[in-house]
Amino acid sequence: MREILERLAQGKISVDEAEKALKLDAIEHVADIARLDIGRETRRGVPEIILAEGKTRDDLLNICAHMVEKSGRAIITRVNDLQLGHLKESFSHSHKTKEFAHARSLVIQKPEYRTLQTGGRVGILTAGTVDLPVAEEAAMIAQEMGCQTFLEADAGVAGIHRLVEPLSSMIKNDVDSLVVVAGREGALPTVVAGLVDLPLIAVPASTGYGYGGGGQAG
Repeated sequence: MREILERLAQGKISVDEAEKALKLDAIEHVADIARLDIGRETRRGVPEIILAEGKTRDDLLNICAHMVEKSGRAIITRVNDLQLGHLKESFSHSHKTKEFAHARSLVIQKPEYRTLQTGGRVGILTAGTVDLPVAEEAAMIAQEMGCQTFLEADAGVAGIHRLVEPLSSMIKNDVDSLVVVAGREGALPTVVAGLVDLPLIAVPASTGYGYGGGGQAG
């Protein structure tokens, strides 16, 4: 994209030619196996994410290599242990890697890559420890979008007193919004919403058992 804009600024191409080139540049074809929307972050503010689940070793490595080369970074989710080993073996010696173990996710960055900080501050609460995979994935994406995150796990709703400490921490850290993750009957977001004056995103998690199991009642 930078190259296209530089050619436009130098008068080497017209505005119409630049527009056409940017549209073509937005999608990166990886052999005949994938189409990466590398322009999504510029267009929408949300980065392209690679789902590792179900992908072969070679296909996953090829897709990640293209993503890193074109955008400077690859965000990979739903990574199993074998895939994680392959990715680390291929990239950790020459790139920066950040592993999010609970979320089964990995971020690969070029050494010179820097995430543009937005100043946003996002608080994340979970009802239980079992909800951490969803919460950590939310934290990862928020961080990769340039936000600072604050995660408090296992707040629960068995006793309202359990919320005092985590919510006090969120207020102390001056968060702009809250993401509240809960399985079972999904009661935690409703309780938290009645205690704070912040924008709140309620996330039902596929955890729990019984009548409200799997977050279905949320």
